[in-house]
Amino acid sequence: MNRLHEPFWPNRLPKTLAYPEVPLFRLIETAAEFYPEKAAVNYYGQPLSYRRMVGEIKSLAGALSAGGIQKGERVAVYMQNTPHYIISFYAVMRANAVVVPVNPMNNEKELAFILKDAGASALITTTDLLPAAEAVGQSTGLKFIIAGRYSDYLPENPALPVPDPMPKTPACPESCLEWNALIAKQSPAPDVTVGPDDMCLLPYTSGSTGKPKGCIHTHRTVMANLVSAYYWLTNTASSVHLSVLPFFHVTGLIHSMLAPLFAGATLVLLTRWDRGAALNAIEKYQVTHWVNISTMVVDLLSAPDVSGRDLSSLVVVGGGGAPLPEAIGSRLNELTGLSYVEGYGLTETISQTHFNPPDRPKMQCIGIPDFGVDARIIDVETQEELAVNNSGELVINGPEVFQGYWNRPEDSKDAFIETDGKQFFRTGDICTMDEEGYFFIVDRTKRMINAAGFKVWPAEVENSLYAHPAVLEACVVGVPDPVRVEEVRAYIVPKADYRDSISEKDIIDWSKKQMAAYKYPRQILFVDSLPKGATGKTLWRKVQEEARAEMEKGGK
Repeated sequence: MNRLHEPFWPNRLPKTLAYPEVPLFRLIETAAEFYPEKAAVNYYGQPLSYRRMVGEIKSLAGALSAGGIQKGERVAVYMQNTPHYIISFYAVMRANAVVVPVNPMNNEKELAFILKDAGASALITTTDLLPAAEAVGQSTGLKFIIAGRYSDYLPENPALPVPDPMPKTPACPESCLEWNALIAKQSPAPDVTVGPDDMCLLPYTSGSTGKPKGCIHTHRTVMANLVSAYYWLTNTASSVHLSVLPFFHVTGLIHSMLAPLFAGATLVLLTRWDRGAALNAIEKYQVTHWVNISTMVVDLLSAPDVSGRDLSSLVVVGGGGAPLPEAIGSRLNELTGLSYVEGYGLTETISQTHFNPPDRPKMQCIGIPDFGVDARIIDVETQEELAVNNSGELVINGPEVFQGYWNRPEDSKDAFIETDGKQFFRTGDICTMDEEGYFFIVDRTKRMINAAGFKVWPAEVENSLYAHPAVLEACVVGVPDPVRVEEVRAYIVPKADYRDSISEKDIIDWSKKQMAAYKYPRQILFVDSLPKGATGKTLWRKVQEEARAEMEKGGK
């Protein structure tokens, strides 16, 4: 195991951790015993106590059980960040079932795939997303759908700006089970029959083939990660977290929800990112912790009045998904005295495997291995471990690593290698490690675009584009973008009949209806042909390199 980083391990932290041997929902129940009247959540000025949250968790768990949900069944949670999400997450597990988080930006086709692949028995959502949920509910075999409204928890006079559509969401139709009615019924929660090694979470990540894959996580793997985050970022019951990262994403789930609630902290919860609301929240509620993606920091620091705002309560600002530009990191330090704490993780590891020490971070760096993590750099071809400052694939062994891909034994087998009698997960990221044991990402072995922190797999976008009648060939690549890190660009060879009639706007408008908002190509370039290799495969890397070189010269 690499130990070069140990001299830089924070002095305040132990080298190893002991983890609670209980299901995840026990953590918020314990917090409610310690801090019953303390606000677990502050939702636009509406406080929700730990006592109330746990009461509603048990009521919803009882409703799920009464609806026929059995141990190990999968229940999809398809919504934005709201109190409903937190309650649903714990309630599904309290019903001895498995949470399947679904990106609320997914369209009907994408939602249907996940529901079918997971074999989901039920779905919990909000009424604004009901059209998509109901459209696929019958074909995917759902037993029932539960729907809530943002107004269930919004105060009459919000203390922060509320996105305009939220208070106006429609009522729950008779075809669905209404959230408030189920909570009010107070059905008794079932007996607990799950333990630490039972599956509890099935988040989906896209693979290099473009097909989403479910990552099997147990109470134990998630527990390891959230407890690590709790210690590393100095969470306490006095902490106040600005929770703006989406909970369906593992970073938001761990750092903006599970770890803070384990501590008995308060979440200041925003359903959608809004820099004005975020600045007001930091000042008004004395926010101490803000975990984010770099584009949020760029946006917040570009506010005209940011220099005059009181950010003095912040003690931790950090995130992952994409490096923070050095100039932005310097600006953050000027305003707050804080260094941006970057980390690294994947859906397969339920968030971080690497952290920067808060008292000794390095910019443009993913940090040092987390508690109990054995991280190595190997030669992609020979799988031999490489020396310091050599580029190779990052492989990881640790307590947070998933159990494999749902119903994909071959993919699961290919995802691991065995070294020194241990199973290491192959991340697909090309990294280096310096003399102090800090890790840096330099490239990816897998073909993936990082669009504002979201993973976009070109093969998936290309597959969608080929459904357009004008598209003969398509090649999708990522190009640098100052705000979104990378932008999705599609090179399209149009069919002869469409060459004079199809426009870039036509393709973009069509794509918006076919795929999630973060996936569709925002740049379309029509070309006469695409470069091919000897076997006839499109040379996507050549297309990408030429695109980036052209942009560096100031071209399109």
